[in-house]
Amino acid sequence: MRNRIVGILIIFVSLLMGFIIFSFNRAMTEIVNTSCEHGSSCPMWGTIDFQTNVSIAIMSFVILIGIYLIFFGKEERTDAKEEMKDASISKEAYEEIMRTMNNEEKIVLESIINSNGTIFQSELTDKTNFNKVKVTRILDKLEGRGIIERRRRGMTNVIILKH
Repeated sequence: MRNRIVGILIIFVSLLMGFIIFSFNRAMTEIVNTSCEHGSSCPMWGTIDFQTNVSIAIMSFVILIGIYLIFFGKEERTDAKEEMKDASISKEAYEEIMRTMNNEEKIVLESIINSNGTIFQSELTDKTNFNKVKVTRILDKLEGRGIIERRRRGMTNVIILKH
């Protein structure tokens, strides 16, 4: 969504630039008409044409950037919950992992899976009714096995299920 808005703003600024180019070109043409005594062979005409063409080329390039952002710009996900919303684990891998865990680790892992593969660590302590120290130690073990990943978000961690 942000890229689309930025693209629209860029195109708006480019169109504003086009209006300024047109106004400037018109004013310069009037000045050259009244002040140049050489007629169409006056060197000022060449300068006006060159400056106008360069300005239009720059404006066109900026418009193309705006169009690209509107239609093709990739959106970055900034929310950790959005990053791993589609996290899934295969049934075989799930069963193998569960066999090697104790009951507390299973409770924590199931809470993460039930939260679509991502959960704040503070939510995890609430859902499991374990204290913070116990949850941290269990998460240390799961992270050491490569099952989860912790990312810092503000005053808490986001726990993300690896798949």
